[in-house]
Amino acid sequence: MEPVGKRPLSGAQSALFLLLAINLFNYIDRQILAALEPDIRASFFAAGDVNAMTKTGLLGDAFFVTYMISAPVLGLLADRFSRWIIVGSAVILWSLASGASGLAATFAILFATRICVGIGEGGYGPAAPTILAGALGYVIGGLVGAHFGWRWAFYLVTPPGLLLGLLCFWQRDPRVAAHQLVQEAPRRRLTDYLGLFRTRSYLINCVAQTLMTFVTGGLGFWVPAYLRYRNQSPSVGTTIFGLITVVAGLASTLFGGVIADKLRSRFPGSYFWVSGVGMLTACPFFIATLYIPFPAAWVAMFFAIFFLFVNTGPSNAALANVSLPAVRATAFAVNIFVVHALGDVQAFWLLGYIGGHANMHVAFLFVSGIIFLSGLAWLIGAKYLAADTAAVETAGTT
Repeated sequence: MEPVGKRPLSGAQSALFLLLAINLFNYIDRQILAALEPDIRASFFAAGDVNAMTKTGLLGDAFFVTYMISAPVLGLLADRFSRWIIVGSAVILWSLASGASGLAATFAILFATRICVGIGEGGYGPAAPTILAGALGYVIGGLVGAHFGWRWAFYLVTPPGLLLGLLCFWQRDPRVAAHQLVQEAPRRRLTDYLGLFRTRSYLINCVAQTLMTFVTGGLGFWVPAYLRYRNQSPSVGTTIFGLITVVAGLASTLFGGVIADKLRSRFPGSYFWVSGVGMLTACPFFIATLYIPFPAAWVAMFFAIFFLFVNTGPSNAALANVSLPAVRATAFAVNIFVVHALGDVQAFWLLGYIGGHANMHVAFLFVSGIIFLSGLAWLIGAKYLAADTAAVETAGTT
């Protein structure tokens, strides 16, 4: 006879694998656009158009702005209807929009398709960026774009997305399970929300993460254009960059979390110290990348990316530690909105503007300054982190 707990576990496992697959293609789709930006620019704009890079940068903004607006709206719908129907419909929408991106005959149509992709991905809204999937986007976009043209890269990601979206319709919403336990939500007071925005380490962390997101979002979108500026092969360059991002990004994320935890007993502000020192260390390596000839520049880029991602675990742990449980979800929601609205959304068009009116070397020198400011912000916030963490811990025991 089948054990009682086996069937629910099997359903949970299938749901987990389906969500992981959706998350994978979610970020592949995002980064494919970045890998293909130089080809898209060449298709729709004249070679001497100084505003062309600003306009293609707006393609990234079209996605993120609609993503930020649609995510809370679709989240409310998911609270009232089957989440799997919402997720499945969203995945199908963004997959069809990706395919339509390849068919776009004008830049305006391509812009509209990226808006639809943003709406679709807002219905899924994975909790955190996936380094591996983003890197795969560079590899797929670079290789397919180089051999078959940029439109085929969008065509190829459409069928898997449609299949994943259809599979969602066969999943059961766990909220309708017979034995679901409903937990009482913690009581929230206005003073809890006001206290969050008076917490200096929370505010400084948001500033530092916004600057860091400007850097990573800007680099993620404009590295393919920079590599072409440095006369690197589109397919080879984006593939190497994708592999570096996987290895350096994953290793540094683990390294940063382990080091920050080990140092916490000796340095109460270690989460910010590790984050800040990581960014300040990344800065000279990144500048060296701009001046060292390839292929030696790849070594400097590896270390730059490694230290850029050291803050991932510590800075997010600090966000949780300085916010009361009753408003912790709000703390993360506000943080996510701020870092995207003021971070990568601004980086897409601004770096494109600098690159178009000057060159990509100047644009990336500007990025190096943002890296330095981000690290400096975390070091400034380190002196407040211990006291703000202790205040939350004390409030939790009373």
